[in-house]
Amino acid sequence: MEGCLLQKREKTIAGDERQTLDAVVVGAGAGGLYALLRLKREGRTVRLFEAGSEVGGTWYWNNYPGARVDVPSLEYSYSFDRALQQEWVWPERYSAQPQLQAYFSHVADRYGLRDQITFETKVVSAEFDESRSLWKVRTDGGEVVWARFFIVATGPLSEPIFPKIEGMSTFKGTSVHTGRWKTDGADVAHKRVGVIGTGSSGAQIAPELAKTARKLHLLQRTPAYSVPSQNKVLDAQEIAHLKSNYDAIREHARANRSALGIDVNDVGAFEVSEDERQRIFEERWQYGGLGFTAAFGDLYLDVDANKTAADFVRQKIREIVEDADVADRLMPDTLIGAKRLCVDNGYFQMFNRDNVELVDLRENPLLAIDETGIVTAQGHIDLDVIVYATGFDAFTGSILKIDIRGRGGKELKAVWDSGPRTYLGLCVAGFPNMFIVNGPGSPAGLANMVTLAETEVDWIVDCIQSIDRQGKSEIEAIQEKQDCWGRTLNEMAEQTIYPLANSWYVGANVPGKPRNFMSHLDYPEYVRSCRASAESGYADFRVE
Repeated sequence: MEGCLLQKREKTIAGDERQTLDAVVVGAGAGGLYALLRLKREGRTVRLFEAGSEVGGTWYWNNYPGARVDVPSLEYSYSFDRALQQEWVWPERYSAQPQLQAYFSHVADRYGLRDQITFETKVVSAEFDESRSLWKVRTDGGEVVWARFFIVATGPLSEPIFPKIEGMSTFKGTSVHTGRWKTDGADVAHKRVGVIGTGSSGAQIAPELAKTARKLHLLQRTPAYSVPSQNKVLDAQEIAHLKSNYDAIREHARANRSALGIDVNDVGAFEVSEDERQRIFEERWQYGGLGFTAAFGDLYLDVDANKTAADFVRQKIREIVEDADVADRLMPDTLIGAKRLCVDNGYFQMFNRDNVELVDLRENPLLAIDETGIVTAQGHIDLDVIVYATGFDAFTGSILKIDIRGRGGKELKAVWDSGPRTYLGLCVAGFPNMFIVNGPGSPAGLANMVTLAETEVDWIVDCIQSIDRQGKSEIEAIQEKQDCWGRTLNEMAEQTIYPLANSWYVGANVPGKPRNFMSHLDYPEYVRSCRASAESGYADFRVE
């Protein structure tokens, strides 16, 4: 293979052995697996390091009760192989964690990827050696691997965060974060359970735990908007119809800003009558899923238009929740969609159960945790299990856990001290031959993650091939281009409602994290930018 380095052993100055590869990939989720597959198909020597004991990324770690994808699983899948599309059968419209994990495991087996994966191993550092144009990658087991290219596919939502509460370590019951259920999960049957958090994880896990828990206390920091998934089992006829139309489904999805097959209504919310507006909202509600906020084209652009959708959901909460006081406390007071919209399976209905109690932390603050439970301003809550559904250090958390150093030993953590900066969401100035998949500056978090991963990995592998054809050794983002890309992201965000909320989109869920909007808002436009770069021969990069 042209330009391909052969895997080899060579003696270092110190006399130890080192292994030189074409690439090291970090993370065995959707992006990492596809990167490994593409590189392997190109004849590249590559190793993938994964902290878990299996593939699947977020669907390995997040195996809590109720964990389920919030976009149609038919779309949350690879498109690179039509045979794979046809042979795999998704049992439900929104498949649960076991099916998602099984899918990625099947991909690893089908394409013979496991031999290149080292499980239960964390990459702790990566340093660029300018004299050799190689990355020196070190693992927590002490292994050192040298590679031309360093590909970070750790995922934008994979580093759990815990709230800072006095006495957390003193609790003698079971404490577990939803994002680490795989290793720390708990049996809650007939136990007293406290769930802290009402984001997507909280809205999914709480209704499931309530089915078997003796008592479930849902501790609400901020009321959340949630829409029903209207999930269902797919029958054989539906599956056959979907598979026969897969190409059209993919094409339709890639034309949308979210890279999802959502029907976007370009009409404004006030361009129709009140009755028609309510009819459209109801139709979207009954269909289920994230398409609710695509009911009108200006819901993310105009505050007044957005309020019409928010009011509709608030009315739904009043209709579903039988206790009017509880319903009032569940009412979100922010704009809908400015924070990640939850997609649930019986979240609001859960509050009609006798064994569920809502604890509104706005009126009854959480003061501390002690050996036997949670202390609030109004008293003590006795608990056997505390579940932290408190989210993730989005986009940067998992990347910055690795000590990454580029030219001149510059730390990525220092470079991103005031917020992450990338070019095309793929590269960082000062860090040659390093690529990021589903990272900050891309549509990650707002677009179909599997589709986006395929797009970015294809670009990365094609870029590597191009560099080799040119006889070059390095590619690096140009600082001016990177700065311009950052301004573009901010300008796009400022035209929307996103900056008006304290969300993980802007890093507001992590104390002390710089406030920056970290996503690109338009998948098709993003693809055009990436394609233009490639078609120019990467003229917008420094290639040496």
